[in-house]
Amino acid sequence: MKVEATSLPDVLLIHPRVFEDSRGYLVESWQRDRYEQAGLPTDFVQDNESGSVRHTLRGLHYQLGTPQGKLVRVIEGEVFDVAVDLRRRSEHFGRWFGTTLSGQNRSQLWIPSGFAHGFLVLSEYAVVVYKCTALYAPADERTILWNDPELAIDWPLTPGTSPLVSARDGQGAPLSAAELFT
Repeated sequence: MKVEATSLPDVLLIHPRVFEDSRGYLVESWQRDRYEQAGLPTDFVQDNESGSVRHTLRGLHYQLGTPQGKLVRVIEGEVFDVAVDLRRRSEHFGRWFGTTLSGQNRSQLWIPSGFAHGFLVLSEYAVVVYKCTALYAPADERTILWNDPELAIDWPLTPGTSPLVSARDGQGAPLSAAELFT
């Protein structure tokens, strides 16, 4: 397993070892001792799976009262995955990091609590799975507007294409008006 730093401290790109042969492949997607040795959390309490069609944009989500760290990977298709630093005291506050996760590259993104998370589906269909360090708490969930000009996220949208967003995601708060972490 290779752990790679990103432009946002604490957000990590993880490349698990993949064993391939003529039959297919095997990847150890999570192993407590290895992840603990790499300094990653091992206290996951919930796994989520999301299936989405091309141009679906989910996010930018976070939980305020019960923040979640997320270990994200794609098992089918391809997405552009984004983390946004929402920690007011961070020198990286309001900055984002994005990377392509796919069933082909099998990379993972570690997004610690204090960050918003979202993704855009680039393939015809994608299945995203992620481990969470806290349970889903609907009353604590918040959404930052995916196209907030202050964030200026460079979503790789096909020119002339609008993403498919839920009503909630389309009405997210701009960063300047959002409830944030201290």
